Amino acid sequence: MSWEESTRQKMLHLKLPTDPRWVGIAEMQIEDILVDHAYCEQKAASSCISLIVRFNDLEELVDTLTPIVAEEWGHFERVMEQLRKRGMKFGPQRKDEYVAKLNEFVRKGGSRAQQLTEYLLMNALIEARSCERFKLLSKHIQDAELQKFYYELMISEAGHYVTFIELARTYQDPEKVNHRWQEWLNYEAEILKNMELRGDRMH
Repeated sequence: MSWEESTRQKMLHLKLPTDPRWVGIAEMQIEDILVDHAYCEQKAASSCISLIVRFNDLEELVDTLTPIVAEEWGHFERVMEQLRKRGMKFGPQRKDEYVAKLNEFVRKGGSRAQQLTEYLLMNALIEARSCERFKLLSKHIQDAELQKFYYELMISEAGHYVTFIELARTYQDPEKVNHRWQEWLNYEAEILKNMELRGDRMH
């Protein structure tokens, strides 16, 4: 059985696991990973804020995403703490090729509910992939403190992934959401297949 097949059941339904070589490369570039991770948490908080502002009339969405904003910003602060205690610098933001490719798959137009679904599913996918990568880091890097740190964040991101999908099912027909989710998963797998393996990016 290939490593793809053997790992698939453990990955929040992701169609393609991260290449196992990634974690070793990432560990050698841990400063770059932490900097990129900090920006990922910042963007996650900003994305939720954007949804709250855009769909401010959807009470359940606002009430559900508001604590996630605070949690993501708390993660940003915790990543910054890991950088500082290691004497590492918070460098400039790098181009996020992964998210740029996901954005290309967002369907434009359609009903307001369809637009909301697109962004909720994209956010769910980013959280699922982050969760999978945090799990790899928690199990395989040598730094014991970062092992614990990434284990804790893995649990949190898994919860966010579920929350985004449940919200999408609240505002649109669950069968349509599930069908579109499978399309997102298949598309994301193709992105990973064709992306250069890099250890200086979280995605």
